[in-house]
Amino acid sequence: MGRARELAQLNRMLERVRRGGRTGRHGHALLIRGRRRVGKSRLAVEFIERAGVPSLYFAASAQSSLQADLDLFMEVGRQSDLPNAAAFHELEPRTWDAALRILVAALPKDRPAVVVLDEMPYLIARDSGFEGTLQKIFDRELLPLPVLLLCIGSDLAMMEALNEYGRPFHQRASEMVVPPLSPGDIASMLALPAADAFDAYLISGGLPLILDEWPDEADPFGYLADAVTDPTSALLVSGERALAAEFPTDAQARRVLGAIGSGERTYSMIARAAGDMNSASLNRALGLLAAKRLIDVGLPLSTRPSRETRYAVADPHLRFWLAFLGPYLPEIERGRGDQTLERIRKSWSSWRGRAIEPVVRESLRRLPSGMLPDGTEEIGGYWTRNNDPEVDLVGGDRAPIAKSVTMVGSIKWQDNRAFDRHDLARLLLHRAALPGADDDTPLVAVSRTESKLDSLHIFTAEDLLSAWT
Repeated sequence: MGRARELAQLNRMLERVRRGGRTGRHGHALLIRGRRRVGKSRLAVEFIERAGVPSLYFAASAQSSLQADLDLFMEVGRQSDLPNAAAFHELEPRTWDAALRILVAALPKDRPAVVVLDEMPYLIARDSGFEGTLQKIFDRELLPLPVLLLCIGSDLAMMEALNEYGRPFHQRASEMVVPPLSPGDIASMLALPAADAFDAYLISGGLPLILDEWPDEADPFGYLADAVTDPTSALLVSGERALAAEFPTDAQARRVLGAIGSGERTYSMIARAAGDMNSASLNRALGLLAAKRLIDVGLPLSTRPSRETRYAVADPHLRFWLAFLGPYLPEIERGRGDQTLERIRKSWSSWRGRAIEPVVRESLRRLPSGMLPDGTEEIGGYWTRNNDPEVDLVGGDRAPIAKSVTMVGSIKWQDNRAFDRHDLARLLLHRAALPGADDDTPLVAVSRTESKLDSLHIFTAEDLLSAWT
């Protein structure tokens, strides 16, 4: 579901491998990154099956030694459908240089093949020289062959760094980001109306395993009633597995992430919620979380500089999991998932109202040109230390310090109340207090339910969903 663009890109690269270049080079490499459990591995497997070409798929793991990685690679090679897989038999390489040369010997010379190195960050962590070795073999041995090399990883920062200047693989590979399934994908997959599709996105984060167990046409609480009471559901397991992979030993970063996930957004409140953590430890933890792309670090958007930094969990599902599920796993495992579900019901409206804000902003960014006021290049929010005012939507020509503010807006994401005249009056007050805005700055609103106001542009859930389809 929802991978037509990625499959098309892979097919184009395979066609380039098949045709070859003017210099006689056929080989191509692609670095594929994305959050854990978004379906990167499944995408590669589906691509190989559809392409019908010989392949080798090696999924690395946290093995105890380099030799264990090499033994596993050789076993995968022996079981592959490469035409010369016999090269993997009765050999026991001690280095990646030797193992990759065996791979070269096994590859076909007259037709395309695909080689997948999944979870490549594990290989780099185990062997600091792996990057350089792969670069040397790619340049000297793989480029002349009709082979597509796919390197997959969930450590976003590490995978981005592989192609940076000064790294061995710099400019040798193209890049692909595999995102979670979008609200548009979810609406199509589950036959949900627009507003419920966004709710499902906030709960699932677009993770395929969660959506696969979501019944068709089930509203959020229709799904949660079953998933929250089942300790083995993908909804409960996904968050814990992601955190265990990211922080096997770092308790401080995990504690800070938990504080942000519980709703704390400012530096001082996060420090307090994390156990009065000192500044040095908190700065280190926040830096680690930002580097791993687990949190978003935001500044107010206006024409005036500000240091009022706010922090939020980047992944929607992890945000939901940290707020409602992670702290209560023992309760669920005791068979009292009903208590957890009731807690979600009581807090859902207020939690959703804030959680939907980054999703709305991203949806607006994706709208076709002409639907937002002229000059809108960036969309963010605005706040002060005491949240007076706090503005949901601010458009500008750049961020976070804009030369001009192009729009000011409000989000009203409630089931039974649309954006009304009271909300408009409050938005007018916010506009007057926003640096860079004036009486001529356009006003916009986003309303979950249909609004009767016609004095400003109001985007509905259906409008936002169209940005993803």
